[in-house]
Amino acid sequence: MPRAALITISTSKSEGAGEDLSGIQLQQFAQRLGVEIAGREVIRDDRALIEQRLRHWIDAPDCVLVLTSGGTGLSQDDVTPEATSAVIEREIPGIAEAMRAASRLHTSHWMLSRGIAGTCGSTLIVNFPGNPQSIKQAGGEILETIPHALALLTGHTHAN
Repeated sequence: MPRAALITISTSKSEGAGEDLSGIQLQQFAQRLGVEIAGREVIRDDRALIEQRLRHWIDAPDCVLVLTSGGTGLSQDDVTPEATSAVIEREIPGIAEAMRAASRLHTSHWMLSRGIAGTCGSTLIVNFPGNPQSIKQAGGEILETIPHALALLTGHTHAN
C-alpha cells in the first residue's frame, strides 16, 4: 500500500500552542486517498529543517506522497514553498493552481497562498495552506487527481 507523510509547519504548534487541527485535516485527506500514514509530525518554520524533513520522507520506503500544511503565506517565516522548491525536481503547477481556485470561493485572500506541488523521484509533495478549513476545501479539488498522479509516478498507470 502506498504511504504518505504529513508535516505541519508551524512554529507555534511545534512549541505546543494548541491542537494541530491542520494535521488532523491532512490525515483525513490522506485517509480519503486510501494511503497508509507513514508518519505525522509538527515542525517549526525553518527552511533548512523543512528541507531536511522532506528529504527524509522522500527516502522513506514506499512513501510516495508528502503533504505539508502551513508556511505558504506572506509572513517572513513562511518559507515552505522555498524549501519545497529546493527539494523537488519537477513542479506541477496545475495542482497548486487548482487548490487556489478552490479557495477563491471561500476567501478573498485566495491569491496570497504560495503553496506549490512537485515531484522528487517517485514522491509527490503538495503544500497546503495552514488553515484547516482551507485544507478541506483545496483537498476536495485535487482528491481525484492525486491517485492518478501517484500511479504515474510509481509506474502503475491505469486508464483514465
